Amino acid sequence: MTTKNTSENLVDEDCCSLDAKVNRHPSGEGHSEDDGHDHSHGDPSSFQFFLPAIFSFVLMLAGILMDNVFPQNWFTGYIRLGWYLVAYLPVGLPVLKEAFKSIIKGDVFSEFFLMGIATLGAFAIGEYPEGVAVMLFYSVGEVFQGMAVSRAKTNIKTLLDQRPDEVTILEGNRTKTIKASTANIGDIIQLKPGEKLGLDGELLSEKASFNTSALTGESKPDSKEKGAVVLAGMVNLNTVSQVKVTTAYTDSKLSRILELVQNATAQKAPTELFIRKFAKIYTPIVVYLAIAICFLPFLFVDDYVFSDWLYRALIFLVISCPCGLVISIPLGYFGGIGAASKNGILFKGSNFLDSLAEIKEVVMDKTGTMTEGVFDVQEVHLQPEFEGSKILEFVNSLESKSTHPIATAIKNHVGEIDSEIILENVEEIAGHGLKAYVDGKELLVGNFKLMDKFDIPYSIDPSSIVHTLVAIAYGGKFAGYLTISDKIKADAQTTIDRLKSMGIGITMLSGDKNNVVKFVAEKLGIPNSFGDLLPEDKVEKVKEIKAQKGTVAFLGDGVNDAPVVAISDVGIAMGGLGSDATIETADVVIQDDRPSKIPMAISIGKKTKQIVWQNIGFAFGIKVIVLVLGAIGMATMWAAVFADVGVALLAILNAIRIQRMKF
Repeated sequence: MTTKNTSENLVDEDCCSLDAKVNRHPSGEGHSEDDGHDHSHGDPSSFQFFLPAIFSFVLMLAGILMDNVFPQNWFTGYIRLGWYLVAYLPVGLPVLKEAFKSIIKGDVFSEFFLMGIATLGAFAIGEYPEGVAVMLFYSVGEVFQGMAVSRAKTNIKTLLDQRPDEVTILEGNRTKTIKASTANIGDIIQLKPGEKLGLDGELLSEKASFNTSALTGESKPDSKEKGAVVLAGMVNLNTVSQVKVTTAYTDSKLSRILELVQNATAQKAPTELFIRKFAKIYTPIVVYLAIAICFLPFLFVDDYVFSDWLYRALIFLVISCPCGLVISIPLGYFGGIGAASKNGILFKGSNFLDSLAEIKEVVMDKTGTMTEGVFDVQEVHLQPEFEGSKILEFVNSLESKSTHPIATAIKNHVGEIDSEIILENVEEIAGHGLKAYVDGKELLVGNFKLMDKFDIPYSIDPSSIVHTLVAIAYGGKFAGYLTISDKIKADAQTTIDRLKSMGIGITMLSGDKNNVVKFVAEKLGIPNSFGDLLPEDKVEKVKEIKAQKGTVAFLGDGVNDAPVVAISDVGIAMGGLGSDATIETADVVIQDDRPSKIPMAISIGKKTKQIVWQNIGFAFGIKVIVLVLGAIGMATMWAAVFADVGVALLAILNAIRIQRMKF
């Protein structure tokens, strides 16, 4: 997987993640060629961006003053026209250039075209100050919109780019500082207190405490012990620690996060796509209506005055500019993605914000999702005819081939793997367990369905034990079983309670045995639960739930969850314990494995959609009112400026407030 090395590249190359393809802005900064609208031109907070507007504003005020103070015969005709042209050109010329370029590319009805013909028309009928004012306030609005986007870019950069450029590695007894991107797997990083880890790795020190807020949104210290996985972006808090690099720089968890956010805006929300398509149809219609307003009254009005009706048509054009919608709606979704990222929730596209806002049922896995996924062996029951220590060594060796948390529990119980044990023909049987040959005999380790599959007789009733069971068969005979327990996550109950309060249905699906799943479900108050499910069974169950309930989100973490994550309306993966396959397949990733982030993600989706529709309603409402007033001659060009630039700014302010909300 390739990824960008810095979030600055991420944001800049994706045009601030507001619009995947955008026009060229009048400032002259390059964008790409599609029909969007970008305001992320350079650093708009720089004073230089205001200089053309300031120059035009001063000349316009001076012109208005001379219009009212000096005799008309002194400041009139070509002198007056020349004065206002000088005021107009700094803010108007870049827009006219962009209008010309858009026309050459076949995009006639762009906002630049609307502003251009409206202001040139104002000059044609002698309304010079208003012609300058329209372009002046439009340009100022562009700069302020750029500032809003720039701030959003800065927030995302600060949030995401948590990797240091350099790391200190140990070479014998010496330390050496190198570029983080050049570190190799196996290098030993020395991490001082207060330093950020640059790559994923394994903790070699006995103990260390880390601030994980860069990855999880939580600033609470996270204590780690020797052998624990530590991730790029974590900050070492207390003592000097040593970390062995286990993952290349570009494949680290944080690099994958950066890539997810980079690709997020390629997936547009339906509302966003609708507005972009609507603007393409809406703008030419308004232009033709403006032409009709200008000329049709000639057929019906007795005292028709061309300049009056042209003025009304020009107002109509200024108001019709859809830039407020085209920028504020993507910015609203971008704000939602940023707010979620800040809380350790990664959306792979703005369309999933919309989808999650409409979720009717949350279906979840059990192990590693609602439970810790950290198992402990409780009891060992082996048949007397088998040598217990030898069988456990075989089981430990075979389970080391699995990534399931149960394998870790067995290793913690048995100890290090015996390197002298030779496994042959190792095979993983999905939903059942593992099979191999040891010393020429068949070894089976898994659930009791595995025993049934291979016709291994046993005398116990698995349903009578409320623990996870690991059954063992060796040489065609039942050798015994282990009981393993898992702990319910601290915030699991809060998650269920909050989902219920939101009116969302909840179902638990698991490959674990049914009585264990029922026990956990009853303890948490989950109304529907099903156990003993193979991956294909989970897929069928989710299809059934979708048919009954409607929009479904599935929350899982294991490799066997990848198929059901893929077929759900919104697939959600646990990003810490979760497998790479599930994380890649999922639409939303929870970085810190906390299920309480699910209702939070749904709330962010709902609030984002609410803000977007507020902007749509507000923008259209104001525009329609001023359009009607302009058509009947009751609105001036100043009202038109407010309906365009003013509404755009207010919509943008509304869009970015989501990043300050608490969820």
